Amino acid sequence: MDFSTEKYKNLPRVVLAGRPNVGKSTLFNRLAHKRRAITSPISGVTRDAVETDVFICGQPVRLIDTGGFKLDREPDIDELVVTRTLETIKSADIVVLILAAGEISAEDEEFIALLRAVRHKLVVCINKTEGGRLIAESYNTLSFGFDEIHFISAEHGDNIAEFSESLIKRLDFSKIEPVTDETPPIKIALTGKPNTGKSTLSNRLTSSSASIVSDIPGTTRDVIEGIFFHKGQKFITLDTAGIRRKNKINEDIEYYSVNHAIKTMDQADIILLLIDAIDGLSDQDKKIAALASERKRAVIFVLNKWDTMPQIKNAFNAARDRLRFLFPKMAYVPVLPVSALTGVGVGALLDTAAAIFKQLTRRTGTAALNELIERWQYEYPPPSGPATRFKIKYGLQISDNPVIFKLFVSRPRAWTESYGAYITNKLRKDAGYTMIPISLEIESSRKERRGT
Repeated sequence: MDFSTEKYKNLPRVVLAGRPNVGKSTLFNRLAHKRRAITSPISGVTRDAVETDVFICGQPVRLIDTGGFKLDREPDIDELVVTRTLETIKSADIVVLILAAGEISAEDEEFIALLRAVRHKLVVCINKTEGGRLIAESYNTLSFGFDEIHFISAEHGDNIAEFSESLIKRLDFSKIEPVTDETPPIKIALTGKPNTGKSTLSNRLTSSSASIVSDIPGTTRDVIEGIFFHKGQKFITLDTAGIRRKNKINEDIEYYSVNHAIKTMDQADIILLLIDAIDGLSDQDKKIAALASERKRAVIFVLNKWDTMPQIKNAFNAARDRLRFLFPKMAYVPVLPVSALTGVGVGALLDTAAAIFKQLTRRTGTAALNELIERWQYEYPPPSGPATRFKIKYGLQISDNPVIFKLFVSRPRAWTESYGAYITNKLRKDAGYTMIPISLEIESSRKERRGT
């Protein structure tokens, strides 16, 4: 069972480490009881440190999956992955060193040597020993001076319970505190095509380097979570993989990355769609905006890298107007210029996100809503022809985040999209839902139903 991150703080940190393809992500998913990290037979899939809060043997733990340690490294991305892994290990309360059953490799030996400094917080697992496979050959691991080793199968679950009990005995839970603040956190998903600055913005917001930043497209593969506060409000960031066109998704790894990113939209309160201010709007940006609109998610168009734009008068107004021209149904979406690199505009971005969240969680009372509906129908009456007339008898708000109103109409079959647009615009102007999507459900006041 896992739990929401806002319930506890100061959780002990358990870091899974090892060379590529020893089963770190599989063990991570096994302990988390869900597919949180991407797994693949291709080595080096995990790059960023993927974190989640879980219960292990009834105790809350911060579980962290890391990228694989390599000897033969590409000069750019592999060096960044290894550096990030070593940094994450330093912050761990327990490091679970995962080795594959059988012979110890040169990479294993080098990594074990590096881990001497954290030997006091090391737990060793020999993975892929399902059914007793290669256990006898794996006892040579004891030659490195380990006091104890665990033979497990992360994929099949062999000996996971025994390993978990041993792990929990090594942890100190005395510093855990429940979070009593009842104010819910605002979850923001950073989306966009590759290389628009999502990871740079995520790191700036969280004052960390949790997401690896690189010029190589597709660096981020898993969804990277972070927590920060702005003006007393708690935020949770979800840094996602860049969403590319389907014909450019050639690897299973990237397929799962993109699907993770799309599913993350459903988990977020607000989607920050990062658009490269230099390159301008792409077809892929339009598709991402359409996905967000279909899911009725609140969106902010973030024109990132604005610091690199020529200082031309009215340049921002022109860019904003172009976005609203291209997305007429999303004219309510705020557009903000930002530099994730320098931090310019980030404060205004977070202020806007907080204001959007207030609208998402606002409830309009039934009496107040029906007073407004009466006035709106008086100002602009519905059609009155024999076949087209209808009247809104009354309405109520049935949901927040997403905001949904149900209207009871005398003849729902006569309801028109244009009148629905009128009511939606009046809800924005007069009821204060200026920056968020609004849904209307139409139901017959005579029990004849119709949805829009």
